[in-house]
Amino acid sequence: MRSPSAETARIRVWDLALRLFHWLLVAAIAVAFLSAEGDSPLNRWHMLSGWVAAVLIAFRLIWGFVGGQHTRFLEIFRSGGLGHHIGEMVRLKPQPALGHNPLGWISALLLLAVSAATIWTGAEIIVSRNEAFEGIHEIIGWSLLGLVAIHVAAVILMSALTRESLIGAMITGRKNAARHPEAHHARQPGFAATVVALAVAGGFAWGITKLDPEAFVPRTTEAAEGLGESESARDVEVRDAESKAKD
Repeated sequence: MRSPSAETARIRVWDLALRLFHWLLVAAIAVAFLSAEGDSPLNRWHMLSGWVAAVLIAFRLIWGFVGGQHTRFLEIFRSGGLGHHIGEMVRLKPQPALGHNPLGWISALLLLAVSAATIWTGAEIIVSRNEAFEGIHEIIGWSLLGLVAIHVAAVILMSALTRESLIGAMITGRKNAARHPEAHHARQPGFAATVVALAVAGGFAWGITKLDPEAFVPRTTEAAEGLGESESARDVEVRDAESKAKD
């Protein structure tokens, strides 16, 4: 029989950087969808949230090689057989996984890929002035929303079937040790890994500003689509403010 302390012991799984990435990306995607319509009061944050998501994805790709133990892409090959896991799901008796299970990895990578595709098509509209991407951007964007809904439903289902809160684990970084009796605390990333990942993400953000100088400035999509043709979004705002002051 386990002691009370054993039942309440927590085992470290997700590192802080991974958790911050996860929730910041959730926020960026939420803002991007809520601000997508031109008449939305949040429309000024649509482009900015998309570029922020791009920087976050760049960070995650690097973190997949230098981050904590269960955040590395190599864990894909150590998370158990996909066929075996699907069989457990069919029987509604999946075993709790310390990190991502096979379907969890597929879901995470698919979300990253579709998010990146959404950002890329949006950038083509703004940076390359290619209006042909507008319809593609909208289709991929709605596909991303559908994947997010499926992901959330899967997390809730897996939490119920394995009797451990996956959402809670992504907040605290820890899981119940009683559900993983033979597991050990995950290896944490080193300081150098954090510096490298942040440097790459910062360099990526700098590169974005070379493509779109006002990438991280709040502006409407209408103003963004007009960049390079006449006035910049900031010039328009200054002009409007001066006009109102004169009135």
